[in-house]
Amino acid sequence: MRRALPPLRALLGAARPPRLPAPRGMCGPLAGRSGHSALRGLPSFGFLFDIDGVLVRGRTPIPAARAAFRKLVNPQGQFLVPVVFVTNAGDCLRQKKAEQLSHLLGVPISQDQVMMSHSPLRMFKRYHEKCVLVSGQGPLLDIAQDLGFCQPITIDTLREKRPLLDAVDHDRRPNVLSPSAVELPKIEAVVLFGEPVRWETSLQLIIDVLLTSGYPGNPYGQESYPHLPVLACNMDLMWVAEAQSPRFGHGTFMVCLENIYKKITGKDLKYEALMGKPSRLTYQYAEHLIRAQALQRSWEQPIQTLYAVGDNVMTDVYGANLYNRYLQESSRSHPRARLPAKAAAGTAPALLAQHHQPGPGWESELAAAGTAPALLAQHHQPGPGWESELAAAGTAPALLAQHHQPGPGWEGELAAAAAARCSSVLVCTGVYDPHSEVALPSRDSIAQNVFHGHRDFSFDPALVEPDHIVPDVDAAVDLVFQLENFAPH
Repeated sequence: MRRALPPLRALLGAARPPRLPAPRGMCGPLAGRSGHSALRGLPSFGFLFDIDGVLVRGRTPIPAARAAFRKLVNPQGQFLVPVVFVTNAGDCLRQKKAEQLSHLLGVPISQDQVMMSHSPLRMFKRYHEKCVLVSGQGPLLDIAQDLGFCQPITIDTLREKRPLLDAVDHDRRPNVLSPSAVELPKIEAVVLFGEPVRWETSLQLIIDVLLTSGYPGNPYGQESYPHLPVLACNMDLMWVAEAQSPRFGHGTFMVCLENIYKKITGKDLKYEALMGKPSRLTYQYAEHLIRAQALQRSWEQPIQTLYAVGDNVMTDVYGANLYNRYLQESSRSHPRARLPAKAAAGTAPALLAQHHQPGPGWESELAAAGTAPALLAQHHQPGPGWESELAAAGTAPALLAQHHQPGPGWEGELAAAAAARCSSVLVCTGVYDPHSEVALPSRDSIAQNVFHGHRDFSFDPALVEPDHIVPDVDAAVDLVFQLENFAPH
């Protein structure tokens, strides 16, 4: 995967040996599920494919990928099962990524099958009409506008309008030190798409926006907390490129931003939302896309299982297992509330993590987008009245995790997610290498060492154990077809 940190040797101790299958494609605790029923021709499952390390390495297709996708489409090029490509990359439009995948895999891929790290921002309609500062690389304005933002402003544009703010690089300082007379609208939110190029410029200007309540160039205010909403995509601390060691990723930039903000203010920088693997928000949205495909194809069979195929333990496996845990807990808590698959294309509830404080009204905006409310990271606490807004919107309100104290009456509004499980499938063509000197991390070895996930995600070592390990993506497809007794017509 592009934005992924490999199992670092600092995290690895006396780990158990990898569970590679003897027969091709069959391994893991669920290997015995096949054969329990007659072969099926309609899918009751969907695939969530990582891209880098699973389908491609850099710009080179992995040979098994084309073989796998020949099994997933009919002679007319139509997919036989729902498929979504889930990547933490965020520096291009999903249409461009779909075109790249179509060329690499030899099958037609729609942009509706591609989920970038920033794709869930489509749900945050509350911010689409507001002026938002965007940070990252690539065609930022095109990406923001494609997601629905009407008034995005880039770091470069802000620097041009307020040249006195960027003072670290002496060679870039303006020759005429006079305040700019150019009027700017109030910036009402900050959207972090990915790591920028000039970190010092982005860090300075984002801090300026937060500490002036959206009026950069003004003096810092003492009453600018809680600060403006910050929405961040892709939390990976490092990622693997051509170098021998991992490179800084957007998560590293976020660590810098968080620590600078706290050093200046003495308070924690808070996020309105965190998205990208392993966030449950990403998997919640991916499930929505899977069910939308099934609905579009008029597949009557409920989508019961999601198979997340990836190459990285800390991101792909952790995220899939985290979402599976939520599905299991949701099913146990509300066994009679499971939605019919045909009616559930946009109504699965979200699971909010701990301590969040979103502003009022965001749930109804997400519901109006035709999908589930967002899964946020820690530190939020919803304001009063949000459950009634969700009920009025005709969708299920969020399932709250520990420490939340919403208003009364929300329990009766809950509905369970549509899928029954999310199974993690680890391939050996990317970050994970079964022939390396170290194997999969053990629970003890990880618990005793540093965690490279984001600050707002508590870590559970049990979530890094894959359900299945296979040689490559072609073996993954074979395995799933066998587990599901699936024989496409």
